[in-house]
Amino acid sequence: MSDTTPNNNNWAPQYGEETEKLLDKVFGDDADAKEKVKEETYHIMKLCGNPNETTNNDTGLVFGYVQSGKTLSFTTLTALARDNDYQIVIVLAGISTNLVNQSFNRLQNDLGVNQGFHRKWVMLNNPKDPSRNPQDKNTIQRELQNWKKPNTPDDFKKTLLITVMKNTSHLKNLFAVLKKLDLSNVPTLIIDDEGDQASMNTKASSNAKRAKETGIHTEQEMSTIYGRIRDLKNILPHHTFIQYTATPQAPLFINIFDNLSPNFIQLLTPGDKYTGGRAFCLENHFIIRQIPYSEIYSEDNVFDEAPESLKEAMRTFFLSVTSGRLLGAQKGNPKNRSMMVHPSRLVDDHGIYYEWVTHIKNLWGKVLLERDDNDETKQQIISEFREAYKDLKANAPEVQSFEELLETLGHNISSTAVEQLNSKAGSLVDWSSNYSFILVGGQAMDRGFTVEGLTITYMPRNKGIGNADTLQQRARFFGYKKDYLGHCRVYLDAENVHLFSEYVNHEEDIRKKLLEHKLSGQHLNDLERRFVLDEMFKLTRKNVLSEDLTRTTFGNKWVRIRAPHDSEIIIESNRAAVDKFTEKYRELFAEDEGHKDRTEEQKHLVAKLPLKDLFTDLLNELKFTRQTDSTTFTNLKSVIDLYTDEFPPEDSFVYLIAKGDARTRRLKKDEIQQLFQGKNPRTGEVIYPGDEKIKSDDFVTVQIHNLDFRDTEYKNIISIAVWIPARLSQSLISKEND
Repeated sequence: MSDTTPNNNNWAPQYGEETEKLLDKVFGDDADAKEKVKEETYHIMKLCGNPNETTNNDTGLVFGYVQSGKTLSFTTLTALARDNDYQIVIVLAGISTNLVNQSFNRLQNDLGVNQGFHRKWVMLNNPKDPSRNPQDKNTIQRELQNWKKPNTPDDFKKTLLITVMKNTSHLKNLFAVLKKLDLSNVPTLIIDDEGDQASMNTKASSNAKRAKETGIHTEQEMSTIYGRIRDLKNILPHHTFIQYTATPQAPLFINIFDNLSPNFIQLLTPGDKYTGGRAFCLENHFIIRQIPYSEIYSEDNVFDEAPESLKEAMRTFFLSVTSGRLLGAQKGNPKNRSMMVHPSRLVDDHGIYYEWVTHIKNLWGKVLLERDDNDETKQQIISEFREAYKDLKANAPEVQSFEELLETLGHNISSTAVEQLNSKAGSLVDWSSNYSFILVGGQAMDRGFTVEGLTITYMPRNKGIGNADTLQQRARFFGYKKDYLGHCRVYLDAENVHLFSEYVNHEEDIRKKLLEHKLSGQHLNDLERRFVLDEMFKLTRKNVLSEDLTRTTFGNKWVRIRAPHDSEIIIESNRAAVDKFTEKYRELFAEDEGHKDRTEEQKHLVAKLPLKDLFTDLLNELKFTRQTDSTTFTNLKSVIDLYTDEFPPEDSFVYLIAKGDARTRRLKKDEIQQLFQGKNPRTGEVIYPGDEKIKSDDFVTVQIHNLDFRDTEYKNIISIAVWIPARLSQSLISKEND
């Protein structure tokens, strides 16, 4: 890992023929979309090593949403690398043959690798061991020599585009090929597609544990694929390693001295028609449908017939397929319509659901096509489809009349392909062979797998071990679906409905903080790894992390600052911040209600104001130097900041305790022994309920305390206590900077 900011100020990438040709092919006349991709790719390329320098060793992270165009981004980056004289581009293209072939074919087609007389590319897929078959080594050597010869015309300098599976033997073969070559002055770009998968060192946790137990930091153990990638990086004197992912948790939380820890980042912005977690889980409530627990097949809940929720999902899907065929090439109709049934990771479960789906499809198709209109079963099926149609039409008004759909519904049901995708049945789909598909499977349809025209998702599986990044990668239903979002449905159990909704908060918090950090100009190493994450989640697989993570939960309790007196500069700063705040909102403060016999210390001033203003004008201005207070307060601000963004109208209450007059408190072990005044009296009629009760149960409440510390010279010390109501409860996951 480089210890400095990447070399991003002394060169300016140039757009050339390959980049322009690719973007014209993809976007046509859509100039705005084209310009956005060009700009983002330019910024990534500028952070990569200057091809005119002799050496480079940088690692970058490109973070985009699930199904949002990451492949197009790294394809454009590949084209731009060619335009700027990168001689080798290596794409680590997934952990399965299917994903590698998917990437190889798309790169080949989008870049027009085999087109034209003056070909700019030589493309290799999983180069062979040179000791057994030297052809790939000889090809690479020949092309690199053309770059080194001083008089070689540009038309004869071809960029080597190598796709390789993240697999022990394939990476070993590539290393063996490159090791035999002179790679000096060979600018190389390594693109790790789904960079958080398989590439991380799964021995990191055990290495750290061993070092902690023995006190000896020996040469670390490496998982095999991680070791192969590190070997590959080590033999390339001039390379930039770019990790593409929608789930950056592992790359961000591994030790910053790890070989794959990124030292720069770029965030991808999806196009206008992209629909991600917010569109599916928070904004369009008709999309998410809950599967009753009684209809989730498991060892404890075995049944013989397909559950009603699966039939409901299939009815909506077949109606959408029929409508899509009738719409033809009109706006918003994808080239395919597909439904995904994802019951679990177990192949046997896939078989059960595959049989149910196949049986239902065959029965409905046969009855609708072969039986006369008076048949009771046919009338029942039509009646059920009519109910599903009402729901579809309510959210997709462009759908034709039910009678029009019914004319060809049976044919569309019968012609739909039902395929099982898993390690046993295979994972290839020929999307050109048919319009409509129902795919049944598990992990084969997770990370990296593109489901064309995905409309209906039926996922009755449990959360598993609850890793946030794993759950997010199941969200194949996100994507460029704005034009037919009304057709989309996602069936989940109650737990997963909650999990996907909460993940949206986590993802948006990550993106916001990464963007803010990037705009600050600071090195990525200086980023505070602290993000909102619901307690139902684990962050990522533990074995890739060398440090323990800290979980902090806010909600339904007071958060207090215990040592506000560590620095005279901080004391003065906080006094000034509170004075400025109270003066600005002076007219909002009024005496709170209470018992007539309260003492002056028990009478307070209270103001109601927008939470966003409270955050900006007070909480964001206060400072605390002690590590425990600073960490707690920073975490607290992260939680409140989330709600000031999401819910601008959210109100809050501020109490100026004792109307701002100083109360006396005692320090114990150099911390405030007891901030809150207690209930008075303890029995009988309550005159004062105690400071702890001075709050709004439903809104964020801040108490501002002015304190004199007994037997010390500390006077007029500002401290605060903050109440987060249960409805705004949030949990944070964090680690300290290495």
